[in-house]
Order: sequence, then C-alpha cells, then structure tokens
Amino acid sequence: MLKNTLSAPRARLLVSAAALSLPLSLAACGDSSKIPAEQQFGANPTLPAPNASLIPTIQVADAKGWPEGGKPTPAAGMAVQAYATGLQHPRTVRMLPNGDAIVAESDAPPKPDDGKGVKGFFMHLFMKKAGSNNPSANRITLLRDKDGDGVAETRSVLLSGLNSPFGMVLSGDTLYVANTDAVWAYPYKEGDTTISAQGRKVADLPAGTINHHWTKDITASPDGSKLYVTVGSNSNVAENGLDAEKDRAAVLEIDPASGKSRVFASGLRNPNGITYNPVTKELWVAVNERDEIGSDLVPDYMTSIRDGEFFGWPFSYYGNHVDTRVKEQRPDLVAKAKMPDYALGTHTASLGLAFNTGDAFPPDYKNGAFVGQHGSWNRKPPSGYKVIFVPFVDGKPSGQPRDVLTGFLNDKGEAQGRPVGVAIDKAGALLVADDVGGAIWRVTSSAKVGMN
Repeated sequence: MLKNTLSAPRARLLVSAAALSLPLSLAACGDSSKIPAEQQFGANPTLPAPNASLIPTIQVADAKGWPEGGKPTPAAGMAVQAYATGLQHPRTVRMLPNGDAIVAESDAPPKPDDGKGVKGFFMHLFMKKAGSNNPSANRITLLRDKDGDGVAETRSVLLSGLNSPFGMVLSGDTLYVANTDAVWAYPYKEGDTTISAQGRKVADLPAGTINHHWTKDITASPDGSKLYVTVGSNSNVAENGLDAEKDRAAVLEIDPASGKSRVFASGLRNPNGITYNPVTKELWVAVNERDEIGSDLVPDYMTSIRDGEFFGWPFSYYGNHVDTRVKEQRPDLVAKAKMPDYALGTHTASLGLAFNTGDAFPPDYKNGAFVGQHGSWNRKPPSGYKVIFVPFVDGKPSGQPRDVLTGFLNDKGEAQGRPVGVAIDKAGALLVADDVGGAIWRVTSSAKVGMN
C-alpha cells in the first residue's frame, strides 16, 4: 500500500514517475488486466491474487467534454437524445410524480485532510484531470418537458445554497436532500418550480475534514416512516484508522420525525444508487470496492441489503477474501461477511442504479436494472465509462450485462462524458446524468423517442 509518508528519495521517484506519465494519461504506471472483462461480472466473478505495489495502477481519462453535436452511442434498437445540456456537473437525476426531473448539480466539498502528502497531491491532480474537484454549484435544478418530446424546454433553480448535494427523494409532500454533511427536508407541492421555504435539518451525516467519499445518496421507505442514506468510507482500506470510519461504509436508517439514526447494513466501502427492487421490495445499492491491489481487483458490485448484514469492508472482500493491508484484522467479522449479489466489473465506479419499471423498452428489460458506470482510474485498460443493463429474473440478477450507452471515451481515450445517476421517467425512458458532459441524456427504444 502506498503510504502518505515517504522517504525523500522514494517521494522523488514517485513525483518523477507520475510527472513523466501525465502527457500519456498516466498510462505508464502499474499493471494491466489479465482476466476477460466478462469473467468479472455476475454472481461468481474471477478473483485473482492481489497485486499491491508502491505505485498503484493509474490511467486517468482527461475530461474533454462533447464536441459540437456529440452524444453517446446507444445500443442497437435504442435511441439517445439530449434531455438537457449546459448543466454544471450534474450528478444525480430523480423524477417527480408530475413528470418533472430534478438534478443535483454538485461537486466535492473542501476536504483539507483527505490524502495529505505526495499521494494526496497526485490524487487531487488525477481527480482534476477526470473532471472533478471544481467549485460546486450546490443546487438542485428542475427540468420540465412541457410538450412531451423528450427535451426539457424550461429549467429553474428548485433549491440553492446547499452543501454538495447528491441524493434526493420525494416522500409525500416532503423533498429530502442528502447533502454531504446532513439530510434536509423541504416542503413541496406538485408543480413547484422553486422552493423558497426554510428547510429543516433532519439529521447530521458523517463528514469532517477528510470526508473521503463525500457523496450521500438517499431513499425513503414506501410508507415514508424511514429514510435510508448511503455513507462511503473515509479511506481506501481504513488507513486513516477505524475511529475515522464511525457510521461510514454503511447504509444508515433515519427516523425523519426524530432524526435518530442507526447503522442498517455495513461493510459497504462506497455505496450509492440506493433504491427498492420493485419485485422483492428489498433495498439495493451499487458499491464501489477497494483500490490499489491490481487492475483485476476488486470488482464493484450491486447487492440487496437487509438489516444487520455486513459485507466485509475493510477486512475482507467478496466474503472471506482477507485484505492483509488492514492493520487491525477482524477474523470474527470476516467469518460473517456476506457475498454480494452481482459483480459489476473491476474499478467501473458504478454509481447509478435504477430498476426498469416502465414500458419504453422490450419486455425482457422489465424489472431489470440500469447501472451508470462513471469509469476507472485504477485500471488498465479503462473500465466503465458506460451505462449497462443487468437482466433480472424473479427479483434476482440473471446473466451477463448489456451495453446501453457507450462512446463516453473517444478514440484518444479522453472522456467526452462520464455517466453517473440514472432514472426512469414518466414515459418509461431512461435518463442519465453526465457530469463531464454537463448533460442529461434520454434513452429509449428507437421507435419511442418522445414522451407520447
């Protein structure tokens, strides 16, 4: 594991190696994948021996944005069009009952103690190259498609002055927003284009000056009695100490009336995309697994979660595969670590998860899951940078994933866009938030481009 404190010669070596690799998108560092990509998807992914090294595998796609008229490439039989463009780092998109879409325009908050030293310096540089670490817009924008043609004609600022918002959920007449440091509640009535009422803080969330995984996603139970919030870890593998991980790498259950919270499920390094499976009524999340042990470890995944379940982080991955880098080993916890339901490929940074409850796609897409894969930095060749669909049968993933949107990387390996959140609109089409492209893309079958 690369430590934050290095000897002077070793630090110079790292600086030189990284500096020399920058013009080549950092492709000179680290190992390359040796396992076919399809073997790292599904219920039983191939897991090789870990390959830790002083300098981790680094290949960062420069964030360039789309050329004039550019857009992602849809799968055969599908069509894509811009629902909205000119947004500032849109991260998540959610639908309101009247068909309006709301978008969190957000970036990372200040994190002065996240990754100090040589490693922290370069990680900040890499994230900048990847299109992040810019000033956050800190707002939620409402998009409205008045004429049903699949393009939002109007936009308005629904909420502003937030603190790196990410998750949003409407429950009854209350819109809950998960900022990086707290859940807030706002009154909402159908048709609102702006909310001027003072918000109410529901509960604080783990944040602070490290706040390594800053995104907090949220959903509500069907009856509105509970909120479920994702909180990522404060490190890669607990190198900041376990005290810094209190209530992190977990899904928290929050009582919206009292603000009381507890850990619902844990050992989830960086969960996002929390949502209910429409068939089983179980909570599901997409999880970003650990870095820096090779291009073929560890697959990200999506999984159902139940009260009290533990998924291994930081002590193990994929059940009982022990991570020897962790200083404080816990074999008792490793013994009860649950296997995830479905691997999503190594280092794909799968952030968005939405079940297909609409009718805009063929019947074999019904109740399966769309996944927004933001894209790798710790893998050669790159992985992710696309939206995939995972078929489900009887409420469980079944079979290999299918590409839905590709083309986010150009032929030079530059990122024209990076998909994040996904949602199903009122007509059943798929909306995709693209933070580097500053757009929301709308995907449907070729014959059903509009809303009607």
